[in-house]
Amino acid sequence: MGMANFHVDAAGKKRVTLIPGDGIGPEVTSATRRILDAAGAPIAWEVYEAGASVFKRGLMTGVPEETIGSLRSTRVALKGPLETPIGFGEKSANVTLRKLFETYGNLRPIRELPGVNTPFSGRGIDLVVVRENVEDLYAGIEHQQTIGVAQCLKLMSRKGCEKIVRLAFEVALAEGRRSVTCATKANIMKLTEGLMKRTFEEVAKEYPQIEARTILIDACAHQLVRTPEAFEVIVTSNMNGDIISDLTSGLVGGLGFAPGANIGAEVAIFEAVHGSAPTIAGKDLANPSAVVLSAVMMLRHLDEPGLALRVENALLATLEQGVLTADVAAPGASVGTQQFADAVISRFGQAPTRFAAREQRARRAPVAVHDPIAPAERSTVGADVFIESARSPAELGPELERLVEGSPLRLKMISNRGTVVYPDNGALTDCVDHHRCRFKLRDLTGDLTTAQLLDLLARVGSAFRFMHVETLQNFSGVRAYTLAQGEDDAPLR
Repeated sequence: MGMANFHVDAAGKKRVTLIPGDGIGPEVTSATRRILDAAGAPIAWEVYEAGASVFKRGLMTGVPEETIGSLRSTRVALKGPLETPIGFGEKSANVTLRKLFETYGNLRPIRELPGVNTPFSGRGIDLVVVRENVEDLYAGIEHQQTIGVAQCLKLMSRKGCEKIVRLAFEVALAEGRRSVTCATKANIMKLTEGLMKRTFEEVAKEYPQIEARTILIDACAHQLVRTPEAFEVIVTSNMNGDIISDLTSGLVGGLGFAPGANIGAEVAIFEAVHGSAPTIAGKDLANPSAVVLSAVMMLRHLDEPGLALRVENALLATLEQGVLTADVAAPGASVGTQQFADAVISRFGQAPTRFAAREQRARRAPVAVHDPIAPAERSTVGADVFIESARSPAELGPELERLVEGSPLRLKMISNRGTVVYPDNGALTDCVDHHRCRFKLRDLTGDLTTAQLLDLLARVGSAFRFMHVETLQNFSGVRAYTLAQGEDDAPLR
């Protein structure tokens, strides 16, 4: 397969790192392993741990070196849910794995399933959410800027956007889908979310056979609960994708049926996206379907399309014939986790009568993506200095103007949580102690120097505590920063 990247052992078996996970994880992964083994999958399992037990040993990442080493070697993992216990650990073990192996794309196929009745049954829901998986707000760069104001940096790169957009189009091609919809909040976040939208529109030209659509993420959520059958592939940024992929799984029966794949250029991690459900752990109640469907995705990645179809059809036939776990069965009519696995195994060779498994071709690896070329011309025209002060804007403004008298910079405006509060424009802003003070060069042809910036900070810092600075740049004559709500768009400088 084009996207496959796996290793084979001396016996010809495909090596897979198995991470059982926490809570119900060991039950659903063992059920899935039994199904794959019974199907004859040529897999050599390497079992390693991550998650709660690791955090409790004092390892802040939740992923020990031996697990990382196995995955570096096998290049493929199947994992159960991982928990970050309260009071242990610094980062999510899931995020640690995604970042460490640059699994930049999260694939969440969502499909109506036989025997699983929902308010949307009969609508023919069949879509894939393709979520950017390593940047955006999930970069996790946060600062407590004042005692009452916290900041999280939303970082989106042209490279990251292009990689996920190309993956979405390749998914559409491999699965015979006709459209890809890019969902963003580009009307508000014009530089970050706008970058995703602009990149999508550029890359779409290379896929003329696929209909390319754009939609606002809020409108997308609205349409997903009105006409979900209208979507085939949705590509979106990390936070947006986290939210709407859970929304879409709710349309078809819940997280117990929601498989996922984290795809990178070198490593692929397949996982159910549900939690560890500690309240039912060890009780043989959990639904293994999500992990089984994730394993089906893994089999395709391992270039085993026949086995993938065999397992998927057996699972669909099991559901269609009313064999259900407690999360979706009528009271008293459910089977346990291992009994469900036995039911799937007993149906190898069967297929559902109304729900055919989707045929898939090998997915090509997206072409190499390169960083953007440096702009032909760039200039730094000022700086935003974020200060902490309980004083009113009417007091702050004149004081800051006094501080920069005789310097190359002037105070253009002060905003509070994005709205201009100085000069006063009548906005009824309930100010907090966190002010963005925008200084621009008086010389409209100048280019801010480091010495000038340091002088500005010394002047402002002589009277106020500042905690954050951003330079204001123009790239090739285009403003590369946004205006505050109520700020006039004076000459570019």
